[in-house]
Amino acid sequence: MEPISRQPRDTGRRLRGAVIHRLGVAIVSADYAPGDILPSEAEFSEALDVSRTAYRDAIRTLAAKGLVESRPRTGTRVQPRHRWNLLDPDVLGWAFSVDPDMALVRGLFELRSLVEPGAAAMAAERRSDDDVAAMRAALTAMALHGLHTAAGQAADRDFHDAILNATGNDYLSFLTTSIGAAVTLTTQFKQRLRALPRDPIPDHRRVFDAIAMGDPVAASTAMRTLVDLALDDTRQAMI
Repeated sequence: MEPISRQPRDTGRRLRGAVIHRLGVAIVSADYAPGDILPSEAEFSEALDVSRTAYRDAIRTLAAKGLVESRPRTGTRVQPRHRWNLLDPDVLGWAFSVDPDMALVRGLFELRSLVEPGAAAMAAERRSDDDVAAMRAALTAMALHGLHTAAGQAADRDFHDAILNATGNDYLSFLTTSIGAAVTLTTQFKQRLRALPRDPIPDHRRVFDAIAMGDPVAASTAMRTLVDLALDDTRQAMI
Protein backbone atom coordinates (compact mmCIF):
# COMPACT_ATOMS: atom_id res chain seq x y z
CA MET A 1 0.00 0.00 0.00
CA GLU A 2 1.27 3.47 -0.83
CA PRO A 3 2.12 5.72 2.10
CA ILE A 4 -0.97 7.41 3.47
CA SER A 5 -0.91 11.17 3.28
CA ARG A 6 -1.97 13.08 6.33
CA GLN A 7 -5.67 13.90 6.35
CA PRO A 8 -7.56 16.77 7.98
CA ARG A 9 -8.70 15.76 11.44
CA ASP A 10 -12.39 15.00 11.71
CA THR A 11 -14.62 13.59 14.42
CA GLY A 12 -17.50 11.23 15.00
CA ARG A 13 -19.17 8.60 12.89
CA ARG A 14 -18.07 10.10 9.57
CA LEU A 15 -14.43 9.83 10.60
CA ARG A 16 -14.78 6.22 11.74
CA GLY A 17 -16.56 5.40 8.50
CA ALA A 18 -13.77 6.98 6.46
CA VAL A 19 -11.09 4.99 8.30
CA ILE A 20 -13.06 1.74 7.90
CA HIS A 21 -13.53 2.45 4.20
CA ARG A 22 -9.85 3.28 3.69
CA LEU A 23 -8.65 0.12 5.36
CA GLY A 24 -11.38 -2.06 3.87
CA VAL A 25 -10.55 -0.98 0.32
CA ALA A 26 -6.82 -1.47 0.96
CA ILE A 27 -7.41 -5.05 2.12
CA VAL A 28 -9.95 -6.07 -0.50
CA SER A 29 -7.81 -4.62 -3.30
CA ALA A 30 -4.78 -6.54 -1.95
CA ASP A 31 -2.73 -3.50 -0.97
CA TYR A 32 -2.54 -5.56 2.20
CA ALA A 33 -2.45 -9.22 1.24
CA PRO A 34 -3.69 -12.12 3.38
CA GLY A 35 -1.10 -12.81 6.06
CA ASP A 36 0.21 -9.23 6.13
CA ILE A 37 0.50 -7.52 9.49
CA LEU A 38 -1.04 -4.06 9.53
CA PRO A 39 1.04 -1.18 10.90
CA SER A 40 0.68 -0.62 14.61
CA GLU A 41 -2.12 1.42 16.11
CA ALA A 42 0.29 4.25 16.87
CA GLU A 43 1.77 4.28 13.34
CA PHE A 44 -1.59 4.21 11.59
CA SER A 45 -3.17 6.80 13.86
CA GLU A 46 -0.26 9.14 13.18
CA ALA A 47 -0.32 8.51 9.42
CA LEU A 48 -4.05 9.13 9.15
CA ASP A 49 -4.04 11.90 11.75
CA VAL A 50 -6.92 10.27 13.60
CA SER A 51 -7.38 9.19 17.17
CA ARG A 52 -6.42 5.72 18.28
CA THR A 53 -10.05 5.21 19.25
CA ALA A 54 -11.16 5.72 15.65
CA TYR A 55 -8.53 3.28 14.44
CA ARG A 56 -9.48 0.67 17.05
CA ASP A 57 -13.15 1.02 16.08
CA ALA A 58 -12.20 0.45 12.45
CA ILE A 59 -10.23 -2.69 13.30
CA ARG A 60 -13.12 -4.07 15.35
CA THR A 61 -15.47 -3.53 12.42
CA LEU A 62 -13.10 -5.19 9.97
CA ALA A 63 -12.60 -8.10 12.37
CA ALA A 64 -16.38 -8.58 12.62
CA LYS A 65 -16.48 -8.86 8.83
CA GLY A 66 -13.70 -11.45 8.88
CA LEU A 67 -11.05 -9.32 7.13
CA VAL A 68 -8.56 -9.12 10.00
CA GLU A 69 -7.73 -10.76 13.29
CA SER A 70 -5.98 -9.02 16.17
CA ARG A 71 -3.89 -10.86 18.73
CA PRO A 72 -1.79 -9.60 21.62
CA ARG A 73 1.92 -9.22 20.79
CA THR A 74 1.46 -10.33 17.16
CA GLY A 75 -0.64 -7.42 15.93
CA THR A 76 -3.47 -7.27 13.41
CA ARG A 77 -3.18 -9.75 10.56
CA VAL A 78 -5.14 -9.76 7.29
CA GLN A 79 -7.16 -12.97 7.06
CA PRO A 80 -7.42 -15.31 4.04
CA ARG A 81 -10.25 -14.45 1.66
CA HIS A 82 -12.26 -17.55 2.61
CA ARG A 83 -12.61 -16.02 6.10
CA TRP A 84 -14.12 -12.77 4.77
CA ASN A 85 -17.84 -12.15 4.85
CA LEU A 86 -17.93 -11.59 1.09
CA LEU A 87 -21.69 -11.07 1.12
CA ASP A 88 -21.46 -8.18 3.56
CA PRO A 89 -22.65 -5.08 1.64
CA ASP A 90 -19.65 -3.07 2.86
CA VAL A 91 -17.18 -5.73 1.68
CA LEU A 92 -18.93 -5.91 -1.70
CA GLY A 93 -18.84 -2.12 -1.92
CA TRP A 94 -15.11 -2.01 -1.19
CA ALA A 95 -14.49 -4.63 -3.87
CA PHE A 96 -16.39 -2.65 -6.50
CA SER A 97 -14.93 0.71 -5.50
CA VAL A 98 -11.81 -0.41 -7.39
CA ASP A 99 -11.54 -2.82 -10.33
CA PRO A 100 -12.70 -6.15 -8.86
CA ASP A 101 -10.86 -9.27 -9.89
CA MET A 102 -12.66 -11.66 -12.21
CA ALA A 103 -12.66 -14.47 -9.66
CA LEU A 104 -14.74 -12.36 -7.28
CA VAL A 105 -17.15 -11.29 -10.03
CA ARG A 106 -17.54 -14.83 -11.35
CA GLY A 107 -18.12 -16.22 -7.87
CA LEU A 108 -20.74 -13.58 -7.13
CA PHE A 109 -22.67 -14.37 -10.30
CA GLU A 110 -22.34 -18.11 -9.72
CA LEU A 111 -24.04 -17.57 -6.37
CA ARG A 112 -26.78 -15.54 -8.01
CA SER A 113 -27.29 -18.17 -10.71
CA LEU A 114 -27.72 -20.84 -8.03
CA VAL A 115 -30.05 -18.83 -5.79
CA GLU A 116 -32.17 -16.52 -7.92
CA PRO A 117 -33.60 -18.89 -10.58
CA GLY A 118 -34.75 -21.26 -7.85
CA ALA A 119 -36.15 -18.36 -5.86
CA ALA A 120 -38.04 -17.12 -8.92
CA ALA A 121 -39.57 -20.55 -9.44
CA MET A 122 -40.59 -20.74 -5.79
CA ALA A 123 -42.00 -17.22 -5.94
CA ALA A 124 -44.14 -18.22 -8.94
CA GLU A 125 -45.68 -20.97 -6.83
CA ARG A 126 -46.09 -19.03 -3.59
CA ARG A 127 -46.45 -15.33 -4.42
CA SER A 128 -49.31 -13.38 -2.92
CA ASP A 129 -51.18 -10.49 -4.51
CA ASP A 130 -49.09 -8.13 -2.37
CA ASP A 131 -45.88 -9.74 -3.65
CA VAL A 132 -46.97 -9.29 -7.26
CA ALA A 133 -47.92 -5.68 -6.54
CA ALA A 134 -44.47 -5.03 -5.03
CA MET A 135 -42.73 -6.50 -8.08
CA ARG A 136 -44.95 -4.55 -10.46
CA ALA A 137 -44.30 -1.27 -8.60
CA ALA A 138 -40.54 -1.87 -8.67
CA LEU A 139 -40.60 -2.71 -12.37
CA THR A 140 -42.63 0.41 -13.11
CA ALA A 141 -40.16 2.56 -11.17
CA MET A 142 -37.23 0.98 -13.01
CA ALA A 143 -38.78 1.88 -16.36
CA LEU A 144 -39.72 5.37 -15.19
CA HIS A 145 -36.35 6.38 -13.76
CA GLY A 146 -33.91 4.20 -15.72
CA LEU A 147 -31.05 2.20 -14.28
CA HIS A 148 -28.63 5.11 -14.72
CA THR A 149 -30.30 6.87 -11.76
CA ALA A 150 -30.19 6.15 -8.05
CA ALA A 151 -33.98 5.84 -8.00
CA GLY A 152 -33.92 3.29 -10.80
CA GLN A 153 -31.18 1.30 -9.10
CA ALA A 154 -33.15 1.30 -5.85
CA ALA A 155 -36.18 0.00 -7.75
CA ASP A 156 -34.04 -2.75 -9.31
CA ARG A 157 -32.93 -3.79 -5.83
CA ASP A 158 -36.55 -3.71 -4.64
CA PHE A 159 -37.57 -5.98 -7.53
CA HIS A 160 -35.05 -8.66 -6.59
CA ASP A 161 -35.90 -8.26 -2.91
CA ALA A 162 -39.60 -8.76 -3.66
CA ILE A 163 -38.86 -12.03 -5.45
CA LEU A 164 -36.84 -13.41 -2.54
CA ASN A 165 -39.52 -12.31 -0.08
CA ALA A 166 -42.25 -13.89 -2.24
CA THR A 167 -40.70 -17.32 -1.64
CA GLY A 168 -41.97 -17.22 1.92
CA ASN A 169 -38.62 -18.69 2.96
CA ASP A 170 -36.96 -16.77 5.77
CA TYR A 171 -33.49 -17.98 4.79
CA LEU A 172 -33.89 -16.69 1.25
CA SER A 173 -35.37 -13.44 2.53
CA PHE A 174 -32.26 -13.05 4.68
CA LEU A 175 -30.24 -12.80 1.45
CA THR A 176 -32.07 -9.69 0.26
CA THR A 177 -29.44 -7.33 1.65
CA SER A 178 -26.56 -9.20 0.01
CA ILE A 179 -28.27 -9.91 -3.32
CA GLY A 180 -29.61 -6.38 -3.42
CA ALA A 181 -26.15 -4.94 -2.82
CA ALA A 182 -24.71 -7.17 -5.56
CA VAL A 183 -27.39 -6.04 -8.02
CA THR A 184 -26.85 -2.36 -7.30
CA LEU A 185 -23.05 -2.46 -7.25
CA THR A 186 -22.73 -4.39 -10.50
CA THR A 187 -25.20 -2.05 -12.20
CA GLN A 188 -23.20 0.96 -11.06
CA PHE A 189 -19.93 -0.69 -12.06
CA LYS A 190 -21.15 -1.56 -15.55
CA GLN A 191 -21.88 2.08 -16.35
CA ARG A 192 -19.05 3.81 -14.52
CA LEU A 193 -17.31 4.66 -17.81
CA ARG A 194 -20.14 4.40 -20.36
CA ALA A 195 -23.85 3.80 -20.64
CA LEU A 196 -25.25 0.33 -20.12
CA PRO A 197 -24.65 -1.72 -23.29
CA ARG A 198 -28.33 -2.71 -23.48
CA ASP A 199 -31.61 -2.21 -21.66
CA PRO A 200 -32.04 -5.00 -19.07
CA ILE A 201 -35.58 -3.97 -18.08
CA PRO A 202 -37.24 -6.32 -20.63
CA ASP A 203 -35.34 -9.21 -18.99
CA HIS A 204 -36.86 -8.24 -15.65
CA ARG A 205 -40.29 -7.94 -17.23
CA ARG A 206 -40.10 -11.53 -18.49
CA VAL A 207 -39.26 -12.70 -14.97
CA PHE A 208 -42.19 -10.73 -13.59
CA ASP A 209 -44.65 -12.03 -16.18
CA ALA A 210 -43.71 -15.64 -15.44
CA ILE A 211 -44.05 -15.18 -11.68
CA ALA A 212 -47.34 -13.30 -12.03
CA MET A 213 -48.72 -16.12 -14.22
CA GLY A 214 -47.60 -18.72 -11.69
CA ASP A 215 -45.24 -20.49 -14.10
CA PRO A 216 -42.20 -21.73 -12.10
CA VAL A 217 -40.35 -23.18 -15.09
CA ALA A 218 -40.62 -19.99 -17.14
CA ALA A 219 -39.73 -17.89 -14.07
CA SER A 220 -36.58 -19.90 -13.41
CA THR A 221 -35.53 -19.80 -17.06
CA ALA A 222 -36.12 -16.07 -17.36
CA MET A 223 -34.17 -15.34 -14.18
CA ARG A 224 -31.26 -17.52 -15.26
CA THR A 225 -31.12 -15.63 -18.56
CA LEU A 226 -31.24 -12.30 -16.70
CA VAL A 227 -28.31 -13.28 -14.45
CA ASP A 228 -26.27 -14.71 -17.35
CA LEU A 229 -26.73 -11.55 -19.42
CA ALA A 230 -25.82 -9.39 -16.42
CA LEU A 231 -22.57 -11.36 -16.05
CA ASP A 232 -21.80 -10.86 -19.75
CA ASP A 233 -22.37 -7.11 -19.38
CA THR A 234 -20.12 -6.98 -16.33
CA ARG A 235 -17.35 -8.84 -18.16
CA GLN A 236 -17.57 -6.31 -21.00
CA ALA A 237 -17.31 -3.46 -18.50
CA MET A 238 -14.04 -4.93 -17.19
CA ILE A 239 -12.36 -4.90 -20.60
